[in-house]
Amino acid sequence: MSFKDHFSGHAGDYAKYRPAYPDALFAYLASIVPVRELAWDCGTGNGQAAVGLAKHFARVVATDPSRQQITNAILHARVQYGVASDVAVDLPAGSVDLVTAAQAAHWFDLPAFYGEVARVLKPHGAIAIWCYGLSAVCHDVDRLVAHYYRDVVGPYWPPERRYIDECYATLAFPFAEELVRDLQMEQRWNLQDFVGYLHTWSATKAFQRAQGHDPLAALAPQLAEAWGAPADVRTVRWPIHLRIGR
Repeated sequence: MSFKDHFSGHAGDYAKYRPAYPDALFAYLASIVPVRELAWDCGTGNGQAAVGLAKHFARVVATDPSRQQITNAILHARVQYGVASDVAVDLPAGSVDLVTAAQAAHWFDLPAFYGEVARVLKPHGAIAIWCYGLSAVCHDVDRLVAHYYRDVVGPYWPPERRYIDECYATLAFPFAEELVRDLQMEQRWNLQDFVGYLHTWSATKAFQRAQGHDPLAALAPQLAEAWGAPADVRTVRWPIHLRIGR
């Protein structure tokens, strides 16, 4: 199976340090469909969205092309994980109430994926895709992270990253689109958690491979000064950019 794999090599860290989606997001998604029998979470990664959906749907099929991601996925009795691409899923036509892609659709072969969505969705089903961009902590931390994102590892982001910078507004979405609620993620993290998250960035890993050293090493002293005591717990926020269609 050929796919753009930016995360398998650090699937364990990805599972540990990626922010969690809020329960309000999944309650909202459950409210937009009349029946909640089956959801398909495509590009599930470590299953964060799938487990959130399982609180509201009788069954969730969660697929990812990376076997390493599936191996590190969060187990749940109502989530069935599988290794599969975004263009073919082993589900009957007209069987799915909700299709989701969390921080993943910009990697997909979108025309083929949308064709598969149209095949598996029920007549009154819906598709929801979303992404989140840069974190917000405080002015000093945010300034350092923006510099790191843009000027240090900026050249190492894959080209698809621009869709996240554009809040998914420019991503093709050939569905009858609905207005959506404003939502955000929040985590209470110490400095180690936050640096662990920065290490999961695909651009951080690409810089390391190309340059042979950790790009966060130079940032660490400034980040520590801006953060305060390493054990200090701060609120980290990310806006969610959500699109819903039918």
